[in-house]
Amino acid sequence: MLIKKPGSSHIKEHEVTDESIYRGRRQILKSMGFVGASALLASPHSQAISWFGKDDDEVFVTSPLSFNSVDKYKSDEKLTPEAKVTTHNNFYEFGTGKSDPAAKAQGFKVDPWTLQIGGLVEKPLTLGYEDLTTRFPLEERIYRLRCVEAWSMVIPWIGFPLASILSEVKPLSSAKYVAFETLEDKEQMPGQRSRFVGGGVDYPYVEGLRLDEAAHPLTLMSVGLYGKTLPPQNGAPIRLVVPWKYGFKSIKSIVKITLTDREPPTSWNRLIPAEYGFYANVNPKVDHPRWSQARERRITTGGLLSRNRIETKMFNGYDEVAPLYKGMDLRRYY
Repeated sequence: MLIKKPGSSHIKEHEVTDESIYRGRRQILKSMGFVGASALLASPHSQAISWFGKDDDEVFVTSPLSFNSVDKYKSDEKLTPEAKVTTHNNFYEFGTGKSDPAAKAQGFKVDPWTLQIGGLVEKPLTLGYEDLTTRFPLEERIYRLRCVEAWSMVIPWIGFPLASILSEVKPLSSAKYVAFETLEDKEQMPGQRSRFVGGGVDYPYVEGLRLDEAAHPLTLMSVGLYGKTLPPQNGAPIRLVVPWKYGFKSIKSIVKITLTDREPPTSWNRLIPAEYGFYANVNPKVDHPRWSQARERRITTGGLLSRNRIETKMFNGYDEVAPLYKGMDLRRYY
């Protein structure tokens, strides 16, 4: 079955289809006797993706995950429709436009995959592709994602606490920070082929957290959203989600985690240090040099260009992390 991948020039932000309409179309096709992509999805315990077509027409297809829904991570906030979460992305490895990742990442292959965890630990660990969805119990957590560009989404993430990995590798007493690294693959990731194409970022993309931030119960290693495995534009097969920090802190397609005794470099801080600090905590009182962070545009069902603006909350509303920064000047350590 060939599913033609549309180019980024064919998709406009206001033309994104709501999930309810999309699913309705699939039901109509099934009732007419057509076999849709959903009929070909693998089981939760087998290969989590499939590809259809060939060459540039390959399309990445997600599959269901088994997970627990945890009451304390539920939310009364209206979810951002899946179709908008998967077509409005920052992932410069696939292009700098918001629609570039969805258009250019569909041939991305995640199996096999290797995630190495090492550095200042007692028991270095290597996780393979199957381990990402089977080694640790999966939970669904509804988290807000606040972009530094002043838009936000509410997303049902699926994953496991980063603390689960840290507990297994047993950090040494000298470990103070956790560094992360994205896959570098210029053939699959066209944005990495030159710094000009990739927004000036020096690849591979790197990020970092303080060890206590990484071990906080809210810090999630996500392997899925909306009940299914992550699509490539959202960071397949595994990404970081730190809900009280700006979205650029949520590094995608991770291949390496290293515990270290020194504050690790981070890509945006290295590129534009005056605009992107190491901590990246959501703080409405500290403006980005080029725009205010006091308000945000919540993307829901009103279209990506809607005026659904709300007040931004300190730590993105996750007040339980405030003790991590007691006594710190959060204007200086931004």
